[in-house]
Amino acid sequence: MDYVFVQLLNGFSFSLLLFFAAAGLSITFGLLNLANLAHGGFYMIGGYIALTVLAVTKNFWLALIIAPVLLAALGALMELGFLRKLYRRDHLDQVLLTLGFAYLIWDLSNWIWGGDPYLLPAPSGLDGTIKILGINYPMYRLAVLAAGLVMALMLLWVEARTRIGAIIRAGVSDPDMLRAMGVNVSLVFTLTFCFGAALAGLGGVVGAPIIGLYRDVDFEVLMLATVVVVVGGLGSLRGTLASCLLIGILDSLGKVYFPDFSLVSIYIVMVVVLMVRPSGLFGLQRSHISGH
Repeated sequence: MDYVFVQLLNGFSFSLLLFFAAAGLSITFGLLNLANLAHGGFYMIGGYIALTVLAVTKNFWLALIIAPVLLAALGALMELGFLRKLYRRDHLDQVLLTLGFAYLIWDLSNWIWGGDPYLLPAPSGLDGTIKILGINYPMYRLAVLAAGLVMALMLLWVEARTRIGAIIRAGVSDPDMLRAMGVNVSLVFTLTFCFGAALAGLGGVVGAPIIGLYRDVDFEVLMLATVVVVVGGLGSLRGTLASCLLIGILDSLGKVYFPDFSLVSIYIVMVVVLMVRPSGLFGLQRSHISGH
């Protein structure tokens, strides 16, 4: 029972770590209807920026601030320079362009940082263990679980209860009406994309002490995040959170009890959910975004 309890804790902590990585994709893909295959690259760059900041300053918390800011700036350059023109275009055009960016980020990251595997140290104060029901458990994993839950609740509150969330939802469903009300829809979309990129960078920093940095981590994270968003339902942060919990726990338990089928089990869940609810657990059917 103690072993099962530890694996469940691992599953919950991995689920909330996965939410850090998937929330940004849920926002850009679900709310902006933009298929951004460079999202995993944003995650990886965030981790490598943290690696660089730690090498220079030895300060994890500084890396936790710098990485999302730099990723937001990168997101602004991509959205303003390239992606803005694709909102009216087919998803295939978005996939081709962002896939090109994903490979460009992969090549540049391996050129700059070498592609060697790294495991970042947990920050001071969270690098020890704490006894839970007689079991020593890493404090950092518990901190990730708590921080991910707080961030999820904050994002859900912003989406459902604030003017910012209402503007974003209105901009997706009827941007022309929102423009008529005097709202700069283009700016809203740019800031939303930047926020999604910043979340990916934040996920890269938070995840580096747990899953590490290595060649192809960007595509592995993108794969998991895409499954999470599809299962949860496009445009639903509530669905993303529920899907993260489902996928994260299943992945953690599967790697222990069914290591040869753990990856397949995730896709089986996705297929079953889509057969029962084609729009995902909490997704809503809606028309294609009209662009800005």
